[in-house]
Amino acid sequence: MSTTPEQAKTQLDAHVRDIIEQHFHPETGAPFWTDAVAGKNPLLKLDFDPRKEVKCFEDLKKFGLFEDDWLRGGPVRRWLPRKLKDKPAYVFETGGTTGIPKSRAVCEDHWIDYEIFSGTLPDQYFPKGSNWLMLGPSGPRRLRLAVEHLAQFRGGISFCVDLDPRWVIKLIKKGWMEHLKAYQEHVIDQTISILSANHDIKCMFTTPKLLDALCGRLEKEGTTLKEKGITGVFCGGTEMTSQWIRFAIEELLGQGIYIAPTYGNTLMGLAASEMPTKEDGYKINYFAPQPRAVAQVVDFDDYNKLVPYGADGRVMLTTLTNELFIPRFMERDEAVREKPTEKYPWDGCSGVKPFRAFAATTVVGVY
Repeated sequence: MSTTPEQAKTQLDAHVRDIIEQHFHPETGAPFWTDAVAGKNPLLKLDFDPRKEVKCFEDLKKFGLFEDDWLRGGPVRRWLPRKLKDKPAYVFETGGTTGIPKSRAVCEDHWIDYEIFSGTLPDQYFPKGSNWLMLGPSGPRRLRLAVEHLAQFRGGISFCVDLDPRWVIKLIKKGWMEHLKAYQEHVIDQTISILSANHDIKCMFTTPKLLDALCGRLEKEGTTLKEKGITGVFCGGTEMTSQWIRFAIEELLGQGIYIAPTYGNTLMGLAASEMPTKEDGYKINYFAPQPRAVAQVVDFDDYNKLVPYGADGRVMLTTLTNELFIPRFMERDEAVREKPTEKYPWDGCSGVKPFRAFAATTVVGVY
């Protein structure tokens, strides 16, 4: 892996060339992209040959912006290079509160993403061989299978609850708060049952709202998450603010439990962060898994321009894996651009929150 920002850039540029070759090769590439070059894609027609003209990451600007509606509907295999046609594939959805959800086909990306993330977890708090609890959305999302693989990759078994966030969103929109509370209690009931069944669970994935609800229930029962055996919590969700992290560390978890905040989705994989500290004001700096995914913070009025370090902007994501090429996808988030670090020698982001233009109409933190 790269050790300096310059080496990271060189590595990224080489990776871009390799990914372009894989997805645009006329015989083995992905149908969506090869058809775009050949003039056969009704959604996109390219007037240049990426295999000849894209030599570095900066050259991806030639594609313009990716339209997220292109991910709605099928055939979903059009995103997979033809050379992967004989591999078993999964389909994972993202979004889709109403209408046709966005989706992608996956062979092994979810395994690779979480194996990479595994390397960021301290073994002291996420012991190898330990069992996991997956307390998060299930159904057609990749999260359940990915966390299950993470547990297996680290030598353990994952125990999962059943949770449908789309039903939660409907309850919120209808104002059925009594039903919402009952559904949350139903999810926590499942969790308590698993934690009380002597499965030797030490690690878990969950979201801010569910962690809050779980710890509240345990407090009512006169116990704590630590007393239930948990030593490490991998946590992700829109409400992962510095204020909430401080509350989680100081009030919900207490001493002896490590919390690993993450920012990610079906297209990005996982942007990792160190456990926030009081000395840094509980600030959460996320770093995407470059070169497989690149998260940039760009100017609100000019998406071709990066904002200065320390400034706000909209998050632009580029996915660069053997299975998926998505250039310059505008996320529904905004963030602050952060400087590279020794561990992550590329740009990071902090203060992630819903993009201001969508914030008023976006239902967040539903689970």
